[in-house]
Amino acid sequence: MNPELVALAQSASVTLVGLMATDAWEHTRDGVVALWQRARPERADAVAAELGHTREDLAADAGAEDELATEWQGRIRRLLIDRPEVAVELQRLLDELAPGASAPSTTVSQHATAGGHSRVYQAGRDQHITER
Repeated sequence: MNPELVALAQSASVTLVGLMATDAWEHTRDGVVALWQRARPERADAVAAELGHTREDLAADAGAEDELATEWQGRIRRLLIDRPEVAVELQRLLDELAPGASAPSTTVSQHATAGGHSRVYQAGRDQHITER
């Protein structure tokens, strides 16, 4: 099999299982089911059910994430073998699901001036300061 398709299947499976416990899950599930609906409509309902079972398994045992991703990698790989033209659509879905894909670009600029014995603390995100 084409190494690019193998890498795509692996990336898709890790992304899919990784998003199962997030707010993006419904959108992710709908995108994957729609992909199957167009490529293999006779399997779309079964894939929707399998996604639900996988999510339940993940909720019951978060340590099973790698195993579940491997299972989905096989399913996605088989789909790509049968329908290689789906790769473009799958990549488009992954790009859409990428962290920050729908978030607007933000520029942060920080400036500070300290004098004497003062201190300045700046952070672009969480900051924890422990002084004694």
